[in-house]
Amino acid sequence: MSEQMTVLFANEAYYASFQSGDFETMETLWARSVTVTCIHPGSHHLMGWNLVMESWKSILTNRDLPDIEAVNPVANIYGDMAVVICYEVFREVTLIATNIFVKEDNQWKIMHHQAGGSPKPLMEEPGYEESKTLQ
Repeated sequence: MSEQMTVLFANEAYYASFQSGDFETMETLWARSVTVTCIHPGSHHLMGWNLVMESWKSILTNRDLPDIEAVNPVANIYGDMAVVICYEVFREVTLIATNIFVKEDNQWKIMHHQAGGSPKPLMEEPGYEESKTLQ
């Protein structure tokens, strides 16, 4: 499997844990060897493992988790760092997200997530696929 596909699988695992509300898996997907950061939509910049994980625990333990689908992921690799840009599609809202991964113990781990408002994705954008998931 190519490195690009491996990064996209890591990105998909991130969204699967979000969709299922699986905090324990979410914790395993984030890097430990670097300072992690996160900017949730409409939120302040969070820096550091504890703050980022507290935010995810709060989100994922919410009984009214929104349905989310990550579409049109595009991965670019820069040595031991990778950037994935994709759309987060909720029922009535579309966000665009940047997920930055770092290679840690030969696995791609998230070190930064940021999402914000966006128009709906266009079919002709790079990375657009009819099939929205890899698995």
